[in-house]
Amino acid sequence: MTGTGALVDVDGTLVDSNYHHTIAWSRALRDHGCNARLAAIHRLVGMGSSQLLETLIGRSDDKIAESWRTHFDELLAEVLVLDRAAELLRSIHDRGLTVVLATSSPENLLGVLRTKIDADDAIDFVVTADDIRAAKPEPEVFEVSLAKADLARDRTVVLGDSVWDAKASARAGLPCVALETGGFSRPELESEGVVAVYRDPGDLLDQFDDSPIGKLAGS
Repeated sequence: MTGTGALVDVDGTLVDSNYHHTIAWSRALRDHGCNARLAAIHRLVGMGSSQLLETLIGRSDDKIAESWRTHFDELLAEVLVLDRAAELLRSIHDRGLTVVLATSSPENLLGVLRTKIDADDAIDFVVTADDIRAAKPEPEVFEVSLAKADLARDRTVVLGDSVWDAKASARAGLPCVALETGGFSRPELESEGVVAVYRDPGDLLDQFDDSPIGKLAGS
């Protein structure tokens, strides 16, 4: 593996969707006679569906996961791209880094989100839930991304928004840069070992040259 790159999460990092996921999971649980506090659900957004449900109700359930997708699709029109997210992807790409979207979302959902982001010219590879067996916080999505894009582990950084991104990147031996756009606070993210935290894509862009991503691009 020889390349230099950035493995970029999507939900909560490029699109403002974490709270829509929370509502969709809440409705899906109620569809099947279960319930969980919205705050408890939100703390788990970024995990794969099986891990999320096992944590919330003690078991995975394909029927509840199917209901989540139905409810999320109903909310999808309301999901907005975070300001300057596309610009951030292009800045990373233009600095010579390979850009990999590394997400726990299924491929057919990611296609809709990519259309919203409208920066396919800056995306080199994509790894989705369909490419892995274990979602975040397991490191497989990042391991598969490294292999697919032929990236060097010591020349690759993760960009995410949740403690699950941070945990997965740590298990993969990768530094993680985090945004606060997913609803996790700076102290929470820093406690998981992220190397830098920014308010949103614009904040990272404004400090890009001095950021871990910018420094990697310039090295």
